[in-house]
Amino acid sequence: LMPLPPTGLWTFLWFIGFCFLTNQWSWTRAEDVFIGADSARAAITFSFFSIFSWALLLTFAYKRYKMGVEDFAQSYADPSPGVPTPYSSYPNISHESYQQPPFTHTAEAPEGYQPPPVY
Repeated sequence: LMPLPPTGLWTFLWFIGFCFLTNQWSWTRAEDVFIGADSARAAITFSFFSIFSWALLLTFAYKRYKMGVEDFAQSYADPSPGVPTPYSSYPNISHESYQQPPFTHTAEAPEGYQPPPVY
């Protein structure tokens, strides 16, 4: 939905710019223009074509918005409120070889070097 307002605004502004340039050019006398007549006509022409290009972008943005709304309405499924099943355990692993959790204090202190467990 975010591309729609700026694209519509730019389409409108290019239309206003085209109307302004055309109006100013129609009031300009030929003897007052020594240099730049071609560049003024080019600016008017490009602003005219920019109206169509921005309107096309606005159309594409609106179609993309409508497509997203329709896809969401048709394919959305609310997740079930039930408790999900837990993950299955990794295959071929015995559950008797779990380690003791870290930072637990036991009454007896281990002495000497203890090698790390083998997995």
